[in-house]
Amino acid sequence: MMEKMETIIAYTDGGARGNPGPAAAGVYITDFDGKEVREVKQSLGNGTEDFAEYYGVMLALQTLKAIYGKKSKVMQFEIRLDSELVQKQLSAVQQINEPGLVPMFIEIHNMRVVSFPNITFVHISSAKNKEADRLVNEALDGK
Repeated sequence: MMEKMETIIAYTDGGARGNPGPAAAGVYITDFDGKEVREVKQSLGNGTEDFAEYYGVMLALQTLKAIYGKKSKVMQFEIRLDSELVQKQLSAVQQINEPGLVPMFIEIHNMRVVSFPNITFVHISSAKNKEADRLVNEALDGK
C-alpha cells in the first residue's frame, strides 16, 4: 500500500513600493495540517514587483532545501502565490517578457530539477496570502 504523501505548503509574496522601488519578499511555510513550520522575510533593495515575487519563490525553495535537505526529492511541495503572472510563467503556461527575470526563472528551474521534482505552483487570492504579505510589509518597514 502506498502511503499518501503529505504536502508542505509555502505561501510566497513579493512587493515593491513604487514599482520599481524598495522591494521585499516573504515566505510562510506550513505543514499538511496548516501548522507553521517557518517564516522568512527579506528586504531586497530596489526592484520591481515581479522581481520581488520571483525572489519570494526562490527564497521559499532555498528555505525548504535548508529544512528538508535531500528528503526534498521525495516530498510533495505546493508553492502558493498571489501573482498569477509568476505562477503561469513557473508552470510554463506563459512566456517571460522581462529579461531581468530570466536568470531567476532558470535558477528556480534548476532547483526544481535537482531538489524538488514534486512541486506545483498554485495561484491564490491576495486574501488567502495574508501571512506572506505581512512578512513583505514587515521587511519593507524594517521590522
